[in-house]
Amino acid sequence: MIRVNDKRLLVTACGLAWLATSTFANAETVERTFAEAFFVARRADGSLEILGSAVIWLLLAMSVFGIGLIVSMAVANRRETILPGDSIKRIRKSIQAGNYEKAIATADADGSFFGRVLIAGLRQSPHGYEAIIRGLEQVADEETTIRFRRIELLNVLGQVSPMIGLFGTVYGMILAFGAIVASGGAADPVMLAGGIGTALTTTFWGLVVAIPALAGYALLRNKIDELTIEATLEAEEMMAPFRPAGGESAG
Repeated sequence: MIRVNDKRLLVTACGLAWLATSTFANAETVERTFAEAFFVARRADGSLEILGSAVIWLLLAMSVFGIGLIVSMAVANRRETILPGDSIKRIRKSIQAGNYEKAIATADADGSFFGRVLIAGLRQSPHGYEAIIRGLEQVADEETTIRFRRIELLNVLGQVSPMIGLFGTVYGMILAFGAIVASGGAADPVMLAGGIGTALTTTFWGLVVAIPALAGYALLRNKIDELTIEATLEAEEMMAPFRPAGGESAG
């Protein structure tokens, strides 16, 4: 009687162990398949779907490039590169002391937006106050346009990536409808999963690229606009010693 119970216990333990192992393996497979779906497109038979996977990896590369570009442009357009406080103080002291050559040298060594605008104004000083203002405003407009053009690539990424994602969506739906046609109108859901998965995944990655790119573009553009205007006004204020007596304006 004890031996019979021992056998039953052994069989039951083996059954539970097999069930647990099988469940764990299935869960691991499902988890791996779910994670893999975000990076690789597959057909219903499990084979690699080349075009769908290529679209996914293209969007992944664009996402990495977009994030890197946002960081790079944020560093290039921080306040220190447009309106550096320390350099402004030194340049102001030089101008107030009448040492314009030193002011130009300091601005040139600084290499900031403000420095280039100020140099353009000071070099027009022999031609009068109006020429100074026109010179610095012209350079300010040119430098601002250059900075806007550099971040324009973010806007392009934000506009193009959803279109690429939409291309993958349409392609995935073509695959799904092709499976329906091949099955005579009674396709197994598993046969549709590959095409639908490709459609949804490419849409997902298209949005992942577009949202940060457009948000970064808007924030950087506003920041550049704000700082460049502030720098231009600061440069114009420093040109006050060249203003003609009697308050004549630079018309």
